[in-house]
Amino acid sequence: SIILMSHLGRPQKKRAKDGSIDRERFSLAPLVDHLSELTGAKVFFARDCGGSASKKLVASLQSGQILLLENTRFEEGEEEDDEDFARELSKLGSVYINDAFGTAHRAHASTTAIASFFAPKDKMFGKLMEAELANAKKILHHAEKPLVAILGGAKVSDKIGLLSKLLQLADSVIIGGAMAFTFIKAQGGQVGNSLVEDDKLDLAREIMASAVKQNVSLYLPTDAIIADRFSADADVKISAIDQIPEGWMGLDIGPDSIQSFTDAVQSARTILWNGPMGVFEMAPFAKGTLAIAEAISEKTRDGAYSLVGGGDSVAAVNQSGVANDISFISTGGGAMLEFLEGKELPGVKAIRAVAK
Repeated sequence: SIILMSHLGRPQKKRAKDGSIDRERFSLAPLVDHLSELTGAKVFFARDCGGSASKKLVASLQSGQILLLENTRFEEGEEEDDEDFARELSKLGSVYINDAFGTAHRAHASTTAIASFFAPKDKMFGKLMEAELANAKKILHHAEKPLVAILGGAKVSDKIGLLSKLLQLADSVIIGGAMAFTFIKAQGGQVGNSLVEDDKLDLAREIMASAVKQNVSLYLPTDAIIADRFSADADVKISAIDQIPEGWMGLDIGPDSIQSFTDAVQSARTILWNGPMGVFEMAPFAKGTLAIAEAISEKTRDGAYSLVGGGDSVAAVNQSGVANDISFISTGGGAMLEFLEGKELPGVKAIRAVAK
């Protein structure tokens, strides 16, 4: 029999004024029927995690049956990596399998502390976790050159560690999304009302200087689709990236940048993509992101290896209908970033550690 654990949302942070948790909103109970459909097995549901209800159900499980525990984050000890809570969870099974790569960068009771209660032979990674680690290692240690990395999203601060690492690994780094405006402003460009991290301008200059030093081609947008407000029905026009008027903001890369970026992708044998080129959730600002997805898909069909990670990039790949062409789509946003930065993930370390 199998006991499944997972979390949903952040119920502890969304407590009501009286301190209560919205158990209905964050419950895993609605998954029972779907799990049963997927597995063809009888699925039971425990209203707690490691408490009397789950222990009773575990004792009555027959071979081939599945028990799903309630949201682990209903328990305060979960996000605190609490040893006592982890010990109670560990008593529910004889083997521990961690297949949650998306939370491997967090030290939580159900992903980290729990592993210390199992002997090395009784704890292991699931198939997804193994695939995630193998594909990330491919980028880090076995990438066929040229390696082209494409980074987007809103903030340079979210990608500092990855950027520094990529300057050691990549042949070309493409920067799009709102984070590009911090680099453009650092070069003296006018970016209007575009999103900028003013406290990261010096860092942007350091990254640009480092790219030159390490002989990495750093691509920045040369034009942008700009809007007079943050809305799908805003007035829109194309502007040089460094001449955006006051009152206007860049919300996507422009046609020249699309051409330049997709040309760079064509030179790659290995491609890493994390983060959109614009606000692709709004149709007028989706072209850049979807063009990158298409270019990666085309190059992968041509024999290159591609890894896409981060919720927005994955959504864009799905939206453009090219998901099946990508070599590997990661389920981990923060976890993938931290692993590629070279950090040891708590959830990974816990499986490799010797039991208590």
